[in-house]
Amino acid sequence: MARTIITPPKGLGLPSFREIWSAREVLWRFGTRDILLRYRQTVVGVAWVVIQPLVGAGIFSLVFGGVAGLPSGGVPYFLFSLAGLLSWNLFASVIDRSAPSLVSNQALVSKVYFPRLLVPASTVLSVLLDTAVGLGLFVVLLFVFGVNPGWPVLLFPVWALLALMAGLGLGMAASAIMVKYRDVGYVLPWVVQVLFYATPVAYALEGAPADLRWLFELNPLTWMMEAFRWSMLGLDAPPLWQMGGFALFAVLLLALGLTVFQRYERTFADVI
Repeated sequence: MARTIITPPKGLGLPSFREIWSAREVLWRFGTRDILLRYRQTVVGVAWVVIQPLVGAGIFSLVFGGVAGLPSGGVPYFLFSLAGLLSWNLFASVIDRSAPSLVSNQALVSKVYFPRLLVPASTVLSVLLDTAVGLGLFVVLLFVFGVNPGWPVLLFPVWALLALMAGLGLGMAASAIMVKYRDVGYVLPWVVQVLFYATPVAYALEGAPADLRWLFELNPLTWMMEAFRWSMLGLDAPPLWQMGGFALFAVLLLALGLTVFQRYERTFADVI
């Protein structure tokens, strides 16, 4: 009788792409289940994806645009802040949903073998759905306000892919560490919130204090936001070094996440 021996991954190498591809249906199943669970037995369902950024953009427009009088690059502040929120949510939602994914599926992780990497990776599907719904509304508002972003809109999928890579890298690392240290579940939301306020999401980079602007410009998430606003609103293009730096930042975070995940994966079944 033939036997199949499953051994834990060795070293810090990357996971087998062939194994992940052969189990791609598992990713689809986890992803669709996540979508159904999120919106089942809700009154307005996926409309929450639109309501939350709309309310947030309205508040930011009132506080930063109306009260503080911060600049918005010549576009309506509501549209400016909405673009920032949609871009930030694309990045942050992957972290928020992928980080607790292994702990939430601990019964399967401890009893059934499949590439564990597919669990946090599957959260990307629900994030993409939310982003598509939000972008649909954003496109309508572009016509309403008469804003034409021009040809840079063609680069939006590039920035979206890089944001997903960066968020998934952090999420995968957090999910692997959270299996052993549940403190991550308490610390991570706080860290994401701090990054939100340290990044020009609801305000323009030009609105930051002049003596502190260099700190914002060193933040890779600032590069991300500037690239998104260039493509979504047609604002000034960020410097080439920022666009290249954002791409390098996303690749490095994804590689780090894969490495950390691979390092901890061998102990999942024992400690989860």
